[in-house]
Amino acid sequence: MSKDATLIVMAAGMGSRFGGLKQLEPIGPGGEVILDFSVYDAIKAGFNKVVFIIRKDIEQDFKELVGNRIEKKVKTEYVIQEMENIPEGFSVPDGRTKPWGTAHAVFCCKDVVDTPFAVINADDYYGPGAFKTIYEELISSDNTCMVGYKLGNTLTENGTVARGVCEVSDGLLKGITEHTAIDKNSGVPLDTTVSMNMWGFRPSIFKRIEEDFVLFLENMTNPAKDEFYIPLVVDRSIKVFDEKIVVLDTDEKWYGVTYREDKESVVNAIKKLFAEGLYDGI
Repeated sequence: MSKDATLIVMAAGMGSRFGGLKQLEPIGPGGEVILDFSVYDAIKAGFNKVVFIIRKDIEQDFKELVGNRIEKKVKTEYVIQEMENIPEGFSVPDGRTKPWGTAHAVFCCKDVVDTPFAVINADDYYGPGAFKTIYEELISSDNTCMVGYKLGNTLTENGTVARGVCEVSDGLLKGITEHTAIDKNSGVPLDTTVSMNMWGFRPSIFKRIEEDFVLFLENMTNPAKDEFYIPLVVDRSIKVFDEKIVVLDTDEKWYGVTYREDKESVVNAIKKLFAEGLYDGI
């Protein structure tokens, strides 16, 4: 089995809770942004190509602040997530002003990815162990997979977060329930498995996404705002096609700048990881 694997980084979101383009917010001692650490960890794990999903209006800034230096380390491509990139026979509804969500973001990569691939958010720190685990699964099996985090390792002290709470049985995902506002006092046990949008797929998923996208477009209730998310595709794969989705547990701690107040704690955490030598050579 080929050991080639691609990392897809979803970097088109605006970060409304943070109040700015948090994907480009420096948090490392050398001006690194969170996705610098994800790419470093991914390359070290074995990934040999990176695809950034961005918006046209941030393309120049993104390449100048991040892309140009990453291009020197690994094969890099850029995909623009455009509203108009939808299945044939459909058009953008009146009043629609933003792209269609995370599954749409992956759909936009269908012409540039032909290897097993992992999908991550640009503004989440996942930890090196998570990348090693998902890479090994991608190159050694044909499974669709997800890295599962303990809820307690993914919370901020500065407010609520959105998390996909997972139902897991015998190491397999049985369902995901989206919680849009969860914190340590929400009543959900802190050892509960949650999704941080770290998924592992094969190129065959693009056909499945397109089929599901058609169903989504045909059944929207709010065409101006409804979004097409990766968990929708995964959930239908489980319930309709009886697909087995492997959950890869990790004890890694998540770091992210959900709120502007989070930045200081993330900067301090990253500084400590540098002191431990984890990111020598980044």
